[in-house]
Amino acid sequence: MAEDGGGGWFPPMDLFRSEPMHLVQLIIPIESVHSTISYLGDIGLIQFKDLNADKSPFQRTYASQIKRCGEMARKLRFFKDQMSKAGTTWSLKPNILADIHLDDVELRLGELEAELIEINTNNEKLQRSYNELTEYKLVLIKAGEFFKAAQTSATAKQREFSSNKLPAESLTIPLLKDDESENDLSKQVKLGFLTGLVPKEKAMAFERILFRATRGNVFLRQAPLEEPVVDPTSGQKVQKNVFAVFFSGERVKSKVVKISDAFGANRYPFAEDLGKQSQILKEVSGRISELKMTIHAGLLHQGTLLQKIGEQHEHWNQVVRKEKAIYHILNMLSIDVTKKCLVAEGWSPVYATKRIRHALRKAAIDSSSQVGSIFRVLHTKKLPPTFFRTNKFTESFQAIVDATGVARYQEANPGVYTVVTFPFLFAVMFGDWGHGICLLLATLYLISKEKKFYGQKLGDIVEMTFGGRYVILLMSLFSIYTGLIYNEFFSVPFQLFGPSAYACRDDSCRDATTIGLIKVRDTYPFGVDPVWHGTRSELPFLNSLKMKMSILIGVAQMNLGIILSFVNALYFRNSLNIWFQFVPQMIFLNGLFGYLSLIIIAKWYTGSKADLYHIMIYMFLSPTDDLGENQLFNNQKTVQIGLLLLSLIAVPWMLFPKPFILKSQHNLRHGDIDEYELLEDIDNSLHGEANVDSEGDHEFEFSEVFVHQLIHTIEFVLGAVSNTASYLRLWALSLAHSELSAVFYEKVLLLAWGYNNVVILIIGIVVFIFATAGVLLVMETLSAFLHALRLHWVEFQNKFYGGNGHQFRPFSFQLLGNEDEST
Repeated sequence: MAEDGGGGWFPPMDLFRSEPMHLVQLIIPIESVHSTISYLGDIGLIQFKDLNADKSPFQRTYASQIKRCGEMARKLRFFKDQMSKAGTTWSLKPNILADIHLDDVELRLGELEAELIEINTNNEKLQRSYNELTEYKLVLIKAGEFFKAAQTSATAKQREFSSNKLPAESLTIPLLKDDESENDLSKQVKLGFLTGLVPKEKAMAFERILFRATRGNVFLRQAPLEEPVVDPTSGQKVQKNVFAVFFSGERVKSKVVKISDAFGANRYPFAEDLGKQSQILKEVSGRISELKMTIHAGLLHQGTLLQKIGEQHEHWNQVVRKEKAIYHILNMLSIDVTKKCLVAEGWSPVYATKRIRHALRKAAIDSSSQVGSIFRVLHTKKLPPTFFRTNKFTESFQAIVDATGVARYQEANPGVYTVVTFPFLFAVMFGDWGHGICLLLATLYLISKEKKFYGQKLGDIVEMTFGGRYVILLMSLFSIYTGLIYNEFFSVPFQLFGPSAYACRDDSCRDATTIGLIKVRDTYPFGVDPVWHGTRSELPFLNSLKMKMSILIGVAQMNLGIILSFVNALYFRNSLNIWFQFVPQMIFLNGLFGYLSLIIIAKWYTGSKADLYHIMIYMFLSPTDDLGENQLFNNQKTVQIGLLLLSLIAVPWMLFPKPFILKSQHNLRHGDIDEYELLEDIDNSLHGEANVDSEGDHEFEFSEVFVHQLIHTIEFVLGAVSNTASYLRLWALSLAHSELSAVFYEKVLLLAWGYNNVVILIIGIVVFIFATAGVLLVMETLSAFLHALRLHWVEFQNKFYGGNGHQFRPFSFQLLGNEDEST
């Protein structure tokens, strides 16, 4: 239907209309269904419908297979995490191997996971033992120093007593003694002790709590370690202190043990005898050496295993993701148990029919099915999805259009015109061929690194810039073009296309005004004459030029939008939209703003000094008054009156006829006429109105239709004024860009040059480069991009673009995300 409507009027364009689609039904034997879905996923040209929407995911036939694939995906994520921790690189490109069955993958992944978990468990135990022995060794060294210091102190006191002629005493004399204790050995107290390590940040609190809990009946010695040690429990490096607590009695010992446990202190046994200390230290050092060798061997074994996994990881990952996607699709199919087949429905492009049939035949042959799959086209009134065939150049432009909404099925696609109009409107605001060259060089770098950057994670901003590299390419080329028209290279004019057409009458004319200029040559062949730059008349001249140019561009683009609404109406055979939407809209817009564009061109052509503001204002206030010196052509007043009357007539023309005609058609549709013709009208109206429900008919409400048409009319009438004014942003941003560039050039670069100082000049150049790059090449680029985006979305597309379609999302293995799916 829609194809026929557009066949005789316009040549086929890949982007102008979405691909013709049809609803297809596949009846697939159950023995070949897996192969069939796999081949259809390879070609990626069917969007399957969910025929089991009333069932929950757990009630579907292949829920267990999806769960099984999810478990395998979890194992693959586990392997990836282990490879990341171990620093093992893995291949991002799958190895070209023979097809592997999912059962073999599941068995292999299970074996590898069990082996890797066992290796990790053993390594963790060995590492914990190694860390404990390392701490124990440090305790032996530091605590041994405590006891050696005490031994040295006792020896010194013994010598002191000997020199005072005290009787010779053993070194085992208690530090605290009295006369009774010397005589009664049963009253001598033997002190116990505990040694270990406590985190340095908790050492003061540990000492304080010990003192309070034991009422000061302990003696604590601490020594900080020079280097942090790995804690056996947490596996993190921690700064610790070695401590030795001396106490008396089992009750105090119990308190010390509980407090040390509460503070996360690790306790280690310690021998009081110096000989045993050296023996234990030697044994611990030997065990540490053995554990180090064992741990190293275990890590080598783990690295070898992870290297083998890394070689096949991407291949296994693709197999699992592919199988999971296949079972997701199989869950959307309807199962006919009696006939041993599955029924699938989905949308596909018409051009893909041969490829789909070929995939069905190939799947039947590969699965040795005795019955082939059946392919049927279903007739439906439902609105098909929208599908545009794009390439890497056009996809970013299409994405700009789709950001506001996906086009309705086969309506005119603004993406075709956006390829040219978007970079052009950007360039009007960004016109400077020096800045354009900078953008071009940056874009060419991105394009040259296309293969390297594609598929990599580049960060949000860089990835967005890389995705729009071809948009920026055209933006830079158009900026060079408009910069040549404005004759600005970093705000500096050049006589690229010949000398200026004007010369000064005397030496003071440049400093005063352009009145002192006389024309001595032919008109400057391309762009703005460089003589205007630097004069007092530069700003008024460029303001007038750019403002009028913005209006001309805006009116032209809005007319293009209205013409595209005519193209849509003609394509879908909607005569109501042609006569009661397109015609009055063209009359109203061009009767006012088309006429404004005409007198702008006429003023340029004739060189008249007519006041265009006066002409347009008094066209409404006093249309019959004499124009006087503002007259640009003969019979101008008559033309203005006629255009004003047509514009006034166009408003009720848009408002009243269409709702009443729709009401009349509705009454006829539900009258006693042929039902076959009614169905055809309904089918045609599907494409003619954006608000028609594609799933069925709703009851006609005249009040709703009339209010909708009233809103549409008011929106267009007011929008014609506001949208035209909105295009003045082209003038405003172009002026702002030019003035900012001039400020950076004159107030930074030239000012630094005037000091005749190399240091100041270098500083000025650096400031100029950073200001140009940061403000003009980044902020101004983003600003002009957003304003061009708004002009397309609001001022251009609202004239014809419905944007209420839905995207064609085919089942394709190429579209499967690279990120891991959650279980």
